[in-house]
Amino acid sequence: MTAPIASHRRRSRWIMIPIKILFGFIALSLLMVAIYRFVPPPVTLTMLFDPNGITKDWTSLDDIDPDMARAAIAGEDGKFCSHHGFDVDAIAKAAIHNASGGRIRGGSTISQQTAKNVFLWQGGGFVRKGLEAWFTVLIEAMWGKQRIMEVYLNVAETGIGTYGVQAGAIRYFHHGASRLSKAEAGRIAAVLPLPKKRAAVAPSGFTRRYGNTIAARIGVVQRDGLDSCLR
Repeated sequence: MTAPIASHRRRSRWIMIPIKILFGFIALSLLMVAIYRFVPPPVTLTMLFDPNGITKDWTSLDDIDPDMARAAIAGEDGKFCSHHGFDVDAIAKAAIHNASGGRIRGGSTISQQTAKNVFLWQGGGFVRKGLEAWFTVLIEAMWGKQRIMEVYLNVAETGIGTYGVQAGAIRYFHHGASRLSKAEAGRIAAVLPLPKKRAAVAPSGFTRRYGNTIAARIGVVQRDGLDSCLR
């Protein structure tokens, strides 16, 4: 074997390594998304790295009061049923707001948050954001809106060491998520952006005002059909 041929083969092997890694990642991510289309995610990285432990109780969307999903839409993603995973307007507005200083505002949709919560880790960075976009596209294509909302309401952090609206409802109101009132659903939705700093029981200040605002919007979400994809 001549030296040029051997050198060419070595370069070819090195080129094939990242290609194989890429295709392996694609295949694994497709498999995981396909499995979680039917099987509840048993645990997430956020849960595993939570020093406060894990309290959760998977509950199907049919067994969660519809006002909880409406509250999530009102508080987190008003275009949930109409977008395909990304709300370009919200992302642009968040970028402009954050560039001007003040409280950091996110533009992530419920689909993006679900992708991050289930498959990735918390925090920012271009790598994580890129992976989040990839998994968002996959779950939108393979799960559909009802499954996305179901998973979101079961893996979202609703308090310190508390995950999912069922565990949150029991923690704060001492009954299951099937019996949530509009006010209670609004309070849980108000906690979602900062679950370690806000509490749904006896809230005060911003959390109380925001929870009341979300509760008032629940009827608007229902009336305007913003939850039509969940019916």
